[in-house]
Amino acid sequence: MAATMASSPSSSSSAGGASNTTTTTTTTTTAEERAQLAASMPSRNPMPLSASQEAQVRDIYYARVRARCAEEIKAFAACALGRTFTVAFMCSDQQRKMNSCMKVHATQEEQDAAREEWFAKRMERQKERERKARRKAEQEAFLREWWGLPEKDREEARREMEKLKLGERVGGFPSKDRRDAGWWWWGGEVMA
Repeated sequence: MAATMASSPSSSSSAGGASNTTTTTTTTTTAEERAQLAASMPSRNPMPLSASQEAQVRDIYYARVRARCAEEIKAFAACALGRTFTVAFMCSDQQRKMNSCMKVHATQEEQDAAREEWFAKRMERQKERERKARRKAEQEAFLREWWGLPEKDREEARREMEKLKLGERVGGFPSKDRRDAGWWWWGGEVMA
């Protein structure tokens, strides 16, 4: 890191009449050093997600990286079209360009951006789920009426709609019957 030292003497008289000097350090970093520091730091989105939610974030991340390298991917695909085992020899330049582009854009910042995009679209996904559930309930009511089946219990229908409004779980909840200490084969007791 490039650091510059600037000393600014400041005199102040104390009870003994001595003067104090203070030194101020100013640190400047280059863009490359910031990128290295960001790569070594953990993600700025520490919220734990479930496995399926992480898979959705990963899909967004992959799509973002592929979108940034679309030209290189198209060039490689055009070269590979109609080839079989000769792809490795004939399209090595295009493959190298495609892979280097993907390595450049596959960064922690891109993963963080994908995670932020996933969180930003949570409300959209919830509204879409509610819309589908309402449509399903309408279709079910129509089929019950059409076939002369008894109506669904109103209380059950209300509970289903309430369940939809709860939203998506992020981070999860602890199990009610889970013990905090020990392993399952120790019977829940901590061995000291």
